[in-house]
Amino acid sequence: MSRTVTRFLLFTFLILTVGYPIYVRISSLAWTIDKTLIGNLFPIFGLTAFGLLWLHAISGVFEPWLRKQFDFDRYVHVTSIIIFICIILHPLLLFIQLGSNFLQIFVMGGKYIWLGAIGWLLLITYDVGKYLNKYDFFVRHWKKILLISTLGFLLAFFHSINIGSDLAVGPLRTLWMFYGVTAIISTIYTYGIKRARN
Repeated sequence: MSRTVTRFLLFTFLILTVGYPIYVRISSLAWTIDKTLIGNLFPIFGLTAFGLLWLHAISGVFEPWLRKQFDFDRYVHVTSIIIFICIILHPLLLFIQLGSNFLQIFVMGGKYIWLGAIGWLLLITYDVGKYLNKYDFFVRHWKKILLISTLGFLLAFFHSINIGSDLAVGPLRTLWMFYGVTAIISTIYTYGIKRARN
């Protein structure tokens, strides 16, 4: 198989991974320019971030092969920027929607809201570490930062699968379970088995 065909298939896989959940979200709602718009939009950013984070998780398993197919570092860089934008907009839009009632979701939402908040903080460590990578501390601990952000992604999985209205039933729940299980396996391989072999 030629590299061009391989790249096309990988790009299609990326689009389907991120695009299908967004399509399900968009097609299941009535869209109007009113106070419901923000409530309809904020989960889209969570779905997008999660899909891209899953791609990052499984990319660690196939990294040597993927590096031969395309500019892997550019892929990580571009998708990381998109993820950062999404994980900022996801809670920000919810905050805008709820206003002064925002803090109540931590009381009423239970442990899965807290898992999301902790996961968010762990995910942000990647962006902080990337921004501060000119400092020796962050260079020396970069692999630990990657592991911490991956753990944040796994917490985001448990957060989303338990409180995401789109993920409660139907095809997205099955897909999310697949994402979660394969991400856990990929994490064990990338940060456990793979490192032990090296």
